[in-house]
Amino acid sequence: MLTAHVLPQAAPARVLAFGAYLKNTACLVDGDTAHWSPLHGDLGDAANCEALDRSVDALLARAAGPLAAVAHDLHPDYHSTRVALAWAERLGVPAIGVQHHHAHIAVVQAEHGVRGPVIGLALDGVGLGTDGSAWGGELLRVDDAASAQHWQRLAHLGPVALPGGDVAAREPWRMAAAALHAMGRGGEIEQRFGNVVGASAARVVHVMLQRGLNCPVTTSAGRWFDAAAGALRLNVRQAFEAEAAIALEQHARGWLSSHPGFDHPHGSLDLRPILAELFALADAGPEAQAQGAALFHVALAHALAQAAIEAARAHGIHSVLLGGGCFMNRVLTERVTAALEAAGLSVQLPQRLSCGDAGLALGQAWVAACTVNACSREPHPELLALDA
Repeated sequence: MLTAHVLPQAAPARVLAFGAYLKNTACLVDGDTAHWSPLHGDLGDAANCEALDRSVDALLARAAGPLAAVAHDLHPDYHSTRVALAWAERLGVPAIGVQHHHAHIAVVQAEHGVRGPVIGLALDGVGLGTDGSAWGGELLRVDDAASAQHWQRLAHLGPVALPGGDVAAREPWRMAAAALHAMGRGGEIEQRFGNVVGASAARVVHVMLQRGLNCPVTTSAGRWFDAAAGALRLNVRQAFEAEAAIALEQHARGWLSSHPGFDHPHGSLDLRPILAELFALADAGPEAQAQGAALFHVALAHALAQAAIEAARAHGIHSVLLGGGCFMNRVLTERVTAALEAAGLSVQLPQRLSCGDAGLALGQAWVAACTVNACSREPHPELLALDA
């Protein structure tokens, strides 16, 4: 069943967005109304792909007039991207790719009708960046909601390798091993993890990292959470999505409730020094593990807030928007928000919508609508290319 909600300002063009790969939904922006498909789920499942196809038909039937464009993720292999391209050709309209983390911030702009340029913190597991690498810990500047197609990547979390590619997202010990390697301590991998995952597996990952074999690099906040959980041995292999991050947050919340004044200032988006502290706590017992989980949250929140504050001051901006699935983490969100507000900044997150991928289509649609509107006013081909 389709649902709808009214936006605080009308979209500048009628656009259908095809959503993300994970937790997929599609969204039609038509005037001041956002029409939503049901949640389809992950598009690795054929039944969910078929559900998306049916929802597209239903959304098109709901449109009050012809579409100006369709919007999709930058990743060329997603089913949602392929379907969007096919529909664009069928309808004779532009297909506009929108970078994943840019879309997360545009969701908040569209939902809240934010006026003026914004600083955005977009934190999640993965999204294809404009450079072809895996992003996920991004500090952005986005123009005001009427010109949201213009954006800039200002900074990002320090990169870390993904030994084994997608496998690393399911096995936090691999991310912890990658962090050790990034600190120049790869020789400790087998010693620390061999008795848990097997000496052979630990040795293979060490060699992969040494030789750069199947080790793409990511700036993903989600993978740094995994690395922290793996370093503390709170989670080695995940039975379900975000299991490691959830365990890390639970331990942090419990420890912080007993130590409310705890602080651990960290002013850099390079998280390797924090991981070094976690490795030092890993073998000191459950209380030390919980302290490590708290330390990671507090230090990360401090680093993110400081980066956003500095960017806001440098650009003369007063609004910071938070988007991406990592902001489902209440410990992180509350601490980042408190630090930003203490600096006199306005902070907003999605309210009616998910901060994760389930709400992403609205951001895609909004950015594409702004792009089309700019093109109609100044018909230059370069306006169709989103800023990197």
